[in-house]
Amino acid sequence: MSTHATARVAAPTRREQILREAARLFAERGFHGVGVDEIGAAVGISGPGLYRHFPGKDAMLAELLVGISERLLDGGRMRVSQDAVAGDGSPESLLDALIEGHIDFALDDRPLITLHDRELDRLREADRKRVRQLQRQYVEVWVEAVRALYPRLAEDEARMTVHAVFGLLNSTPHLTGALPERDATAALLHRLARGAFTAAAS
Repeated sequence: MSTHATARVAAPTRREQILREAARLFAERGFHGVGVDEIGAAVGISGPGLYRHFPGKDAMLAELLVGISERLLDGGRMRVSQDAVAGDGSPESLLDALIEGHIDFALDDRPLITLHDRELDRLREADRKRVRQLQRQYVEVWVEAVRALYPRLAEDEARMTVHAVFGLLNSTPHLTGALPERDATAALLHRLARGAFTAAAS
């Protein structure tokens, strides 16, 4: 292999394109306000052509909401593992890494936050339970990290603060107008999150 080869980001699959456009349209107009034909048009295929990838809109919504919950949990666990493997990590660096990962979600997947807020109850009971289970596990990853940095913070207080920080970070879809420059927004959100944990532990 040439040493000059450059890494390339894989192009999204057609399935990923469909999910991305479905998330955008569902967030803009609501689940029932969007037809299969419109989703198909957004990715350049006929509405009926979508059924080669998904049995219907319900399946798209389930994959979006279950999928992002899985990604968040996997990402949190990955950061914990990386911190453990590094050996020289600190509770502070782990919490910073968790915050950074969630900020990436809050800034890059804003339609999914809107979908979760508005459409979670439309999922089948089994899918809704799966989302809730994944979310609880994700919270506990954070609770453990927070208490490692602030050991005097009671477990229930740490859990309450984690939920509050998620609410803060997940507020990005509700901000009116365009967000400030991304790095500046991420830095501000990070300071606010760390400030919340510091206040809770004081």
